[in-house]
Amino acid sequence: SAAGEPSLRVRLLLDLLADPEVQAWLAGQRAAAPGGAAEQPTATPAGYVAGRLDAIRANRARLAEAAPALPAELSRVLLVFGSEFEERGLWPVLLLVLAFASLGFGLEWLFRWALRDAARWLIARPLDTARQRLEAVAIWCGYGTGVIASFAVGSIGVFLALDWPPLLREIVLGYLFVLLLVRLSLVLGRLVLAPGGERFRILPMTTPEAWFWHRRLGVGVGWTAFGWVSVGLLRTLGVSADVLALIALLFGFGLLLLGLEAVWRRPRDQAIAGQPRRFGGRERALGLSAYFVALFLLWAVGAMPVFALALLVFLLPLALRLAQRGSDHLLQPAAAAEPSMAAALLGRGLRVVLIIAAALLLAKAWQLDLGELVTQDALVARLARGAISALIILLLAELAWQALKVLIDSRLAAAQAVEGIESEEARKRARLRTLLPILRNVVVAVLAGMSVLMALSALGVEIGPLVAGAGVVGVAVGFGAQTLVKDIISGMFFLLDDAFRIGEYIQSGSYKGTVESFSLRSVKLRHHRGPLYTVPFGELSAIQNMSRDWVIDKLTIGVAYDTDLDKARKLIKQVGKELAADPEIAPNIIESLKMQGVEQFGDFAIELRLKLTTKPGQQFMIRRRAFSLIKKAFDANGIKFAFPTVQVAGGETAGAAAARQALDLAAKPAEQS
Repeated sequence: SAAGEPSLRVRLLLDLLADPEVQAWLAGQRAAAPGGAAEQPTATPAGYVAGRLDAIRANRARLAEAAPALPAELSRVLLVFGSEFEERGLWPVLLLVLAFASLGFGLEWLFRWALRDAARWLIARPLDTARQRLEAVAIWCGYGTGVIASFAVGSIGVFLALDWPPLLREIVLGYLFVLLLVRLSLVLGRLVLAPGGERFRILPMTTPEAWFWHRRLGVGVGWTAFGWVSVGLLRTLGVSADVLALIALLFGFGLLLLGLEAVWRRPRDQAIAGQPRRFGGRERALGLSAYFVALFLLWAVGAMPVFALALLVFLLPLALRLAQRGSDHLLQPAAAAEPSMAAALLGRGLRVVLIIAAALLLAKAWQLDLGELVTQDALVARLARGAISALIILLLAELAWQALKVLIDSRLAAAQAVEGIESEEARKRARLRTLLPILRNVVVAVLAGMSVLMALSALGVEIGPLVAGAGVVGVAVGFGAQTLVKDIISGMFFLLDDAFRIGEYIQSGSYKGTVESFSLRSVKLRHHRGPLYTVPFGELSAIQNMSRDWVIDKLTIGVAYDTDLDKARKLIKQVGKELAADPEIAPNIIESLKMQGVEQFGDFAIELRLKLTTKPGQQFMIRRRAFSLIKKAFDANGIKFAFPTVQVAGGETAGAAAARQALDLAAKPAEQS
């Protein structure tokens, strides 16, 4: 009944509530509750800094107080172990861990033995193309996954299949998990660093460096996992939080020593594929040592937000650089001057993933709840939410730009090669060389504009008035810069009409030359004598393109009136055959040289018209060669070229006087002798 004596459970509850330790804990929970936090004054930046400094001092004081209690806590842990394993002792536990680890290694060995032929086939596989390298990496990943899975099944799987006491289960399972992490790190190291096979290496480095970092990776992961599992077990055994923090600090100090050893004993800079040597190794080692010590001190005093920021400031650029180098080395041939599409996508994709992951880790270290940022309407929350969205938008826009840029550049590079291809394909490539630079400029402008507007919208800026204002400004600029608009629109229609391409010789009005490049507003023409004209599109009228399809060259020569025209025709035909047989100029001749007939009877010569059809721009060289051969052929066959002559005639008196003068000149030498 209600008036009767309370039950046993009620009495136990009342006794617990009367316990001073329980009352102190409840008071602390009430103080930390949201209601209690709401009663505190609003935090200011100065108050936040002061609070962090107080927390650092309190953490240092707790560590100092925990140091004397460490031996007692460890003795208590040994007593717990002794009572738990009174019958078996600690050595059988260690033997149990070794036994299940041996089972894991045995099953892993069986897996490797069963797939030994596949491993030999993979080692002998060619790795000349990016596709072959990607396939090899995928196969190695599958093989490594099988190795790790076989070790996990042979060790942890078999252990979990049996029934064990709770504490023994946690101890053995924890340290088997440490071994699993070490095996995973070594398999990943062999995949990325490939110390035993240079041609499978993803990160470019020398073989001694690969072995060095492969070993340090396994040791570092093993020590970190061992410390993490050990601290977790000590927490399960009831070790106080302050002593646990001190033990974790000791494990961290060991990790610091491993880092310093790796910094000072790493292989010095060696030339890799012609890369220049960076600044001195000693200076870098000193800088890295000071940085690692500073990181350890930040962690020791409990300044975790600053520690996380300082750690990411070092790790993020390093990870970005390694990811880019690895993707380029994996997917781009060594002889390629330009990055491939796959390398650009993989490198930039890894960059986006790493930056977003770093931002999430930093938010977690700073105890920022992203879920609350989405729902909160405070100014700081809105700014943080907008900044994250803007960062993601800009990263994705940069990824899209890099992919499109590599695609356009690769097509442009392919269009540069015009040797040994058909004329129609050459015309297509010339058109690509003309349009792709314009397309690249348009793409970067559109992506930049859209990404900036989307980022501003994510930050909470109303972009509607901005777009409207930009439209008004555009109309005003259009009225004030009609010439500029005319140039741009004229250029667009010239390009759409395919009026000219880069490398073609054109003439428009008083401007003529070879098209070197163009922008949205103008075209650059290189005159054959050297000057470079920059001509706005609006000033171009009818365009005469002298570099399309073919050129008919008309040649005129004059021969004397006593020339045998049939013989001249045969000689010119023979010259045409010689031109067609010349390997240097024959590929540029479309129709060989032929004589069309008599053009007209001149004052002193019969003018013969010759015709020659060549590729554009080649007619000048072939014409000079044809004139030279015609001269030799006519001279060898007695055909004279006509040229103006002057005949002077007079009466008999003039002739006698001239004869008398000649006789006088002949007589003077005889008299002198």
